Amino acid sequence: MLLPLPDGDFKAYLFDCDGTITDSMPAHYRAWCAALGEWGAEFPEELFYAWGGRLVVDIIADLNERQGLSMPVAAVAARREELFQELLTEVEAVPGVLEHIEASYGRIPFAVVSGSTRESVTASLTALGLLDRFEVLVCAGDYARPKPDPEGYLLGARLLGVDPADCLVFEDTDLGVAAAEAAGMGYSRVPPPWAR
Repeated sequence: MLLPLPDGDFKAYLFDCDGTITDSMPAHYRAWCAALGEWGAEFPEELFYAWGGRLVVDIIADLNERQGLSMPVAAVAARREELFQELLTEVEAVPGVLEHIEASYGRIPFAVVSGSTRESVTASLTALGLLDRFEVLVCAGDYARPKPDPEGYLLGARLLGVDPADCLVFEDTDLGVAAAEAAGMGYSRVPPPWAR
């Protein structure tokens, strides 16, 4: 089923990656639980989805603080990424978003704006055979302020050479939608896995 789009003559599409292009959130959650479990940390599923769009390092730091732990942030982040990469064969594209990509590819430019690492985004898109569809990848480390700050989306628009008001964002999280709105962009909300 094609996702409904807001009215407008958009000149570029900007996509979040995890949970938007790729139905990867269940795999990410499994990787998180396995990596954190090695340190005795817990990450309730409800909190995982509420924190969708946040940077991995910020999540680990906040879990340390909440649970009185001292997990090494870089090591846990690397382990989570390693475990996620092992699950990539299970990841599929989100059908309603994939249809928009296929219908508009070559007609307007696309960018990915993600809070995930470039390694993770590239691996996910490569696994789905979609990496070549995106002219621009804006990933964790490319911008200083994560969603809901609009910085990532504004950078994506600038790299595509398109005015923010002419961009349409595809997002699955509240933080991402807030970032799109703050950037002055239209958006299409991608429903969570249980609502598709």
